[in-house]
Amino acid sequence: MNDTDRRSMPLFGIGIVMKLTELTARQIRYYEENELIHPERTEGNQRLFSFNDVDRLLEIKNYLDKGLNLAGIKLLLNEEDSEKEQKEEEKALPQKQKSDLTDKELRAILRQEITEANRFGKANLRQGELARFFVNR
Repeated sequence: MNDTDRRSMPLFGIGIVMKLTELTARQIRYYEENELIHPERTEGNQRLFSFNDVDRLLEIKNYLDKGLNLAGIKLLLNEEDSEKEQKEEEKALPQKQKSDLTDKELRAILRQEITEANRFGKANLRQGELARFFVNR
């Protein structure tokens, strides 16, 4: 289990979160109503908070201390979330691009390898294997 999975595990009841964040239960419920946090629920409908939820609550508290209102905080947090998602997509994109080569693109790359293999007296290791698929023109 990696660190991101551990940080997102719902572990804490609202009492512990109140002590950790120095917020009241009413404030925490209010932030949930305004969709600033999304704690998990047990079968008995009890809220369980993760480390990420506690961090988010401390962030909200910090923004409120600086004078931001809830609408501004919500915009900031949504922007941060979208930036994180974008970074994750960008990390996955190069892997996706490698696997999304069309047959035509792959053939062009392989043909180029074959034609450039004998340049400067160096042979490509795949040349013998690839040459059988192409007819020299």
